[in-house]
Amino acid sequence: MLLSSQGIRKSVRTLLMGAVATMIVPLNGFAQGYSDNTQTQAFIDEMVAEHEFDRGQLEQWFAQTEKKQSILDAMARPAEKTKTWGQYRNIFVKPGRINKGVEFWQRHESVLARAEDTLGVPAEIIVAIIGVETRYGSNKGSYRVIDALSTLAFDYPKRSKFFTKELRHYLLLTREQERDPLTLKGSYAGAMGYGQFMPSSYRAYARDFDGDGAVDIWDNPEDAIGSVANYFVRHGWKTGQPVVTRARVSKDYDRSIINDSLKPKRTVAALQELGFQPVEVMESEAKATAMKLQGANGAEFWMGMGNFYTITRYNHSRLYAMAVYQLSQEILRAKQSVNVAATKAAQ
Repeated sequence: MLLSSQGIRKSVRTLLMGAVATMIVPLNGFAQGYSDNTQTQAFIDEMVAEHEFDRGQLEQWFAQTEKKQSILDAMARPAEKTKTWGQYRNIFVKPGRINKGVEFWQRHESVLARAEDTLGVPAEIIVAIIGVETRYGSNKGSYRVIDALSTLAFDYPKRSKFFTKELRHYLLLTREQERDPLTLKGSYAGAMGYGQFMPSSYRAYARDFDGDGAVDIWDNPEDAIGSVANYFVRHGWKTGQPVVTRARVSKDYDRSIINDSLKPKRTVAALQELGFQPVEVMESEAKATAMKLQGANGAEFWMGMGNFYTITRYNHSRLYAMAVYQLSQEILRAKQSVNVAATKAAQ
């Protein structure tokens, strides 16, 4: 059938629109990448000059790396800064996470015992960290690490320096471990594995705890357990020392020092003189920090000790450290109850 001149023009226009569309798709796909970003190019120059990476390979990786707006949105509303202690606690210290913690402990009992014996970090603390971070390995993150770190390095000026450093460590790590940097997944901040280590922490503190010649906290819970314990040791954990204690305050307590520092800088004796009395017996010369948290039933006063500060080295938040500690104690109590029940049943 012959087409009219109008039909011919319509057909040509349709063909042209289709051709333009096929050109736009790859261009849009390329525009999502970071290879043309000026900051990325400077970063590539550095990685080539200082670490002998192949420029073409880096260009290829960053062309496939995507900016994630959802990551920038998440960074703008961290739970540690938007929730009260009572709200934050309810996220982590609840029956499901406690019971799963007991199950994780039972599955890896010998490894946790070895970590506690050799490194001095209580098993319940290790379990609680992994429970808070990834629900015992069931949720290690859904973002490609390279997308997360690139988004934050090149499109989050507030912490660009930190995340550029982490991106550098990530590429070095994947080269050392012979892994494809485009495939590994983690949190929106680029943390990885059971214990959610940032790349620099992975390279500095992760351990081959099962002795197989590889350090793997993505898929190997034994390495993850040893690595979490090692992280704590390297950040000052003191075996057998207290973590935190409730406190009572006098009517004229010094309000100026409340929540003024994560790191303990006054002695227990000095805090007592300022109106803070620990509920438990504490060494008078031990360092502590005074805290006031808004719990579900009102204000709570606490003293955070040196080991509490060590927990905050994992996440610089007193809410986080308190959640880890209280979850650890609930898991410990539940585990002990299970052991007692098992002993009675065996008799």
